[in-house]
Amino acid sequence: MAWVVAVAAADTALLWLDRAEGWALAAYAVVTALAMAASPRRPLAAFLVALTLALQTGGSYALLVCTGYQAGHRMSARRDMIVASLATVAHLGVLLMIAQRASLAAEPFVVLARVVVLTALPVLAGRYLAQQREHQRRERELTAERERLRERLRIARDMHDSLGHLLGLVSVQAAALEVAALPAEQRGAVRSLAGTARTAMAELHEVVGALRHADRPGVEGIDELVARAAAAGLTVTVERSGSAAPLAEPDAGHAAHRVVQEGLTNAARHAPGAPIRVSLDWQPDALLVSVANPAVTRTGQATSGGAGLAGLAERVRAAGGLLRVHAEPHEFRLVAMLPLAQDAVGAPA
Repeated sequence: MAWVVAVAAADTALLWLDRAEGWALAAYAVVTALAMAASPRRPLAAFLVALTLALQTGGSYALLVCTGYQAGHRMSARRDMIVASLATVAHLGVLLMIAQRASLAAEPFVVLARVVVLTALPVLAGRYLAQQREHQRRERELTAERERLRERLRIARDMHDSLGHLLGLVSVQAAALEVAALPAEQRGAVRSLAGTARTAMAELHEVVGALRHADRPGVEGIDELVARAAAAGLTVTVERSGSAAPLAEPDAGHAAHRVVQEGLTNAARHAPGAPIRVSLDWQPDALLVSVANPAVTRTGQATSGGAGLAGLAERVRAAGGLLRVHAEPHEFRLVAMLPLAQDAVGAPA
C-alpha cells in the first residue's frame, strides 16, 4: 500500500506542476493508484494503463517504472510478453511521431532514451530477477532432493547392516541344524526355520533396494528436466538417435538424468544465455549422454565446470559407466557412457 500511495503522489505532483488541476488531477491520481494496486495481480493490464497515461500526460514516470518492473517480474506467458513488447514499440512510435511534428532534431534521441530508461530497462530488470529467483528455487529443490536421497540411503544401509547381520546369523545357525542329527519332526521344523530366514533375507534386500531407488528420475525424466530449464529462460535443444534399450545397472538411468542436470546447471552458471545442446545417442552397446554449450563465462574466459563434476563422475562409475569432460576453446561438453544390459546388446535393433 505504501508503494501505491508513493507512486500516485509522485506522479500526481508532477502533473500538478505541469499546471493540471481540478477533476482531471483527481481522476489521474485515482487511475494511477488503481493501476499500481492491480500490478501484482494483473501486470500486463497495469503496464498498458501506464503506457496510455504516459501518452496522455507526458509524465507518469514512476508508474511506468513500477508497472514495467512488475510486468517483467510476474509475466510468464509468452503471449503476454509479446503484447507488452508490441505495446512498448507502439508507445515509442507515437512519441516519435509527436517529436517529428514538433520539428525538433534532437527530440527523437531524447524520446528513445526515455522509453529505454523508463520502460525497457524496468521490464528487463524484472525479468532477470524473476529468472534468478526461479534458478534459486530449483537449486533449493535439488538440495532438498539430495538430502532426502542421502537420508534414504542412510536408512537403507542401517537396515541392511543391522537386520542383515541378525538374519544372517539365524540363517547360519538354521543351516547348521539342518545337517545335524535330529529327530524327523525337529528336522522339519529346522528346515522351515531356515527357509523363513532366507525368505526374510530376500525380502530385506528387496526393501533396501526399493529405498535406494524409489522416486529417482531416470532417462524418461530428462524431457521434464529440459522443459523446466526452458521455462526458466534457458535455450535447450534435445537430439536423439538410436533405439532406446534397458541399461545394465539400476542406477544408470538416474546417472544419465544427473549428467543432464549437472550440464544444464553448469551452462546456466558459466554461459548464461548461450544455447545448450543435449544429446541422447543409443549405441548398440551403450547410451551416450552429452550436454554441450559455448565455453565462455561473463568475463569471456573458458570454464571447466564446477566441483560437482567429481561427485557426478563417481556416480557414473558406480553405474558401470564413464564420464568425460571436454573443455575445448569454444565449447564445453560433458559426455557420459552408460552400458546397456547384456540381453539388450544381443537383441536386434
